[in-house]
Amino acid sequence: MNPALRRNFLASVLAVLLAISAVFLPVKPARAAVLAGVVLTSATATLPAELAPLANGKRISYVSSNVSGLPITATGLILTPKTNKKNRTVVWGHGTTGLADQCAPSASQAVFWPEARAAIAVLLQRGWTVAAPDYPGLGTPQAHPYLVGASAGRSMIDSVKAARNLDSALSPQYVIDGHSQGGQGALFANELAPSYDGALTLRGVSAIAPVSNADLFAPLIPGTPAQGYLVMALYGLQAVDPTVNPNTLLAAPARQRTGVLQSGCLNEILAAYESLTASELLVGGALPQSVITKLSKYANPAQKAPSAPILLIQGTADEAVPYVITAGPLLTQLSAYNQPVQFVELDGATHDGAVFQSTTLVADWITGRFS
Repeated sequence: MNPALRRNFLASVLAVLLAISAVFLPVKPARAAVLAGVVLTSATATLPAELAPLANGKRISYVSSNVSGLPITATGLILTPKTNKKNRTVVWGHGTTGLADQCAPSASQAVFWPEARAAIAVLLQRGWTVAAPDYPGLGTPQAHPYLVGASAGRSMIDSVKAARNLDSALSPQYVIDGHSQGGQGALFANELAPSYDGALTLRGVSAIAPVSNADLFAPLIPGTPAQGYLVMALYGLQAVDPTVNPNTLLAAPARQRTGVLQSGCLNEILAAYESLTASELLVGGALPQSVITKLSKYANPAQKAPSAPILLIQGTADEAVPYVITAGPLLTQLSAYNQPVQFVELDGATHDGAVFQSTTLVADWITGRFS
């Protein structure tokens, strides 16, 4: 049998076995760790115009694990530079796209954000293979655990394993570069790596405007144009904690709009909720303390020691992730550990603008980490 056909056949068999085991058999986390990174399907991807001249792309599905350590399927892109290939892998962690399957960047160029294209282009120009995971639940049957950092972090690490399963020449050394939700996931991956990445070697993490300290800013969101993020976060919590019920937390006007969570992606969700008052968004106009505590548990990085150096970047005019949160408590929290933290403030940079303005800075820093 042709090697490629044989690989696809075995991957298909494994996918069926995973599906069966999820329903009928108790799968131990240790077994899931062994499967992590196994490529289930691989197909040629159509890349955005900015990236097509620079790389060959594969859209893959691969084995990852949920926050309980059980095996799940995740999807993403593996982009291999056409020239100057250096056999190192950089993970790109994208910012928020939405909750529904159509919001997976690997499957829809509509949510392959311009800032992501700019960042990935520079990484490819440096000769690095780029693994760009969608995060669990985007493009796969399970719900997307939005802002559950350990979920995104696991899929990031496992995307590197998948890239190496596709290309045995790739070094075990890798770096993670993430923005917003992806920056948060990158910081969580930095904490997870020693016990989760196996034979891989994490050399560093770049986090641009990462979500952090949700317990500090989430209570401030009701009544602001950012309310769609909070609605998504409630459903993200529900994906890992069924005791969180958005239907009992959201007020009637907000509940009437929840259809947009499946029919649209980020921009549609933000537009649907931006005009509501706090009392139209939440019952009583505020988040219960119990929910704030759960957000803190699942969404806040820096609760454990990082394992590799950190580049932390934040724009002062960020409209989505408050500058004062990153430059204040997050920087203090990360600096309390032994890994070096380099903080770069971008004066006047917006949330997405910080990515555009830092592409070369980040690539130079990664070059130093791989040296």
